[in-house]
Order: sequence, then structure tokens, then C-alpha cells
Amino acid sequence: MSHSILALLNRIAASSSIDEAWDHATGYFTDLGFGRVNYGFTRFKHLKTIGDPEDALFLTTCDADYVKRYFQAGFYAKTPVFRWAERSSGICSWTWVKEAFEAGRLSAEEAEAVRQNAAMGVVAGISVSFPEVSSRSKGALGLIADPGITAEAVDELLSARREEILAVANMMHLTIVHLPQLSRHRALSPRQREALEWVADGKTTQDVALLMGVSPAMVEKHLRLAREALAVETTAQAVAKGALLNMIFQRLPEAAQAAR
Repeated sequence: MSHSILALLNRIAASSSIDEAWDHATGYFTDLGFGRVNYGFTRFKHLKTIGDPEDALFLTTCDADYVKRYFQAGFYAKTPVFRWAERSSGICSWTWVKEAFEAGRLSAEEAEAVRQNAAMGVVAGISVSFPEVSSRSKGALGLIADPGITAEAVDELLSARREEILAVANMMHLTIVHLPQLSRHRALSPRQREALEWVADGKTTQDVALLMGVSPAMVEKHLRLAREALAVETTAQAVAKGALLNMIFQRLPEAAQAAR
């Protein structure tokens, strides 16, 4: 592996935010001819769904129109490569999709998704489905080939640089899943995080009030707002979900910045 790739892997691993890790990795993929990149990860997968989309992480370099159609309208779930990613782990080009489409082996819904993708200039690319240690977790990456790059050219590139592409993708994924998943939908205030952390340590409401220098009623308010932000019913669920999303017991970006 070249020194430049090793340096890139180190930069991704040292990232202090999801956006930073994403920018390092997608810069590399863009240089390879994949300017449009999609990434999704959930810790709340059920048997046939990814769980609440608000709890999943979706990242993309695509334009707003594509994002609205692909993510917000749920188009991704109809594509053959998404269904491959659900059942598999590893890396593959999309040549098999082209061949299955031409041979009539895709379902009607999948075939329609291929046609719609083609209309948006999405005809060749690479998918990475990450292995997960949890039955509730799943992550996948889609690299869309730039216009003019054929499926055959993608296959040649993948044959020559498979391990390199996988190394960058895996480092990006492993870094992202260990960083705080911050969003306006699931935002916690510093005081809400602190209250949850003390509860996770086994403290009572009275203990937390003393430790935080506030009244028990204020502690209850912080915990109630944390439950609402995380869309759960109990404080125990809030602690579990906050931990899964790396939102508690983390050196968050604003804290790291203030420490400098």
C-alpha cells in the first residue's frame, strides 16, 4: 500500500467529527472517478427495515434533487444493490445489476429502479457492504461512477485497486461509527447529556441534582427533554440510545474546541 494511502488512512482515523472523516474519504473516491457517494448506517435495524429513518445516518455528495428522491422518498430500498447490501458483506461492482436487468432476472420493482437510476445518469458503480458485529447494525457505501465511465472501466479499476478502496471505505466506516452521531433531530443539550451520563453511572435523581448543582425538578426536566429528543419513553431507553448513538460519554466537537 502506498505512503499516500497510509497517510489518508491516518487522517481518517484521526478525524474528530463524522464530517471530517467523510470529507477525507470522499475526496479520495472523487479522485478515482466517483464524485457521487452515498453512505448509510443504522444501529436500529429490524428484520425487514432499517428502523426509524430519523435514527439512521445518511451521508451523500449528490445534489439536492437526488437526495430528495433517493433518501427521503425511500428509493434506495427498491434498488438491487441495496438488497444485495442487506444480505451480504464485501465489495462488488454493479456489473451484475446490468447483466441481471438485461437478462430479465430482476423483480419489476428492481427493474424500474434501474431504469430510474439510468435516467439520473447512474449506470455504473461500486457498492461496499460492511460486516457488523451487531444484528441490529448495518452500514453500506455506494460509489456512483462519473458520467462517461463505463461498467467495464469500473470493473478494471476495482480489479486493480480493490484492497485500497476497501481499506479507505472500512477506515471511514469504522471511524464514523465511533464518533458522535449529531443531528438536529436527535440533539441533546450539554445538561441533558450530563444528566443521562450520571443516570448511566447509577445515580439517583437526588444524587444527580447535587452533582449538577440544580434542583431535582430541574434534573427531571433535563431527563424528560432528553427522552423527547431521543424519541423514547423511559430514561433507561434514553441512556441506551444515547450510548448507541455515541451522544454520551463522548468528547464532543464543541467540548474539544473549548479545550483548545
